[in-house]
Amino acid sequence: MHMAILSFSFIRDEFYKSKMVYPEAEPNAAHKYFALLEALGKHVSVVTQNIDGLHSAAGSSEVYEIHGSVLRNNCMSCGKFYDVDYVMSASGVPKCSCGGTVKPDVVLYEEPLDDRVVSGAVSAIASADTLIIIGTSLVVYPAASYVRYFRGKNLVVINLEPTQMDSIATLAIYDDVVNVVASLEK
Repeated sequence: MHMAILSFSFIRDEFYKSKMVYPEAEPNAAHKYFALLEALGKHVSVVTQNIDGLHSAAGSSEVYEIHGSVLRNNCMSCGKFYDVDYVMSASGVPKCSCGGTVKPDVVLYEEPLDDRVVSGAVSAIASADTLIIIGTSLVVYPAASYVRYFRGKNLVVINLEPTQMDSIATLAIYDDVVNVVASLEK
């Protein structure tokens, strides 16, 4: 009997490294604009489904990363922290010095969201007087449902295409947020 074994963990690891982690990525003008608002004294909370860490890299201090971040990685056995450079330089699935598997702090399929992050995000949305929804079609749940907690005055939607919230928005802009920010800075 001849048996062939294909190592899916290696394939998943290479896919993860090539398709989900971009350590060279830099914050764009929009990331920087919202951090600037905070630096100017505005209370800005960022709720994001992105896992790239770019809001924090731009300088925003209150960031709720609903799906985690590729920049944080921990051993599943002992909890030891590893940075993204360790993961990217590992051959195959990254291993801890204890022998355990190093997992990114990213919510994977069928894993629960972090209750503390969700609670913080919902609280930030509920207490905001302005909610700016950026670059989302609002079809990915549960994050899309968080909008229902907003009770403030101004709802702004900035997206390339119409969304289900446009009809109740104070303002809906169909453009890339980087273009919108560039026009605000003029």
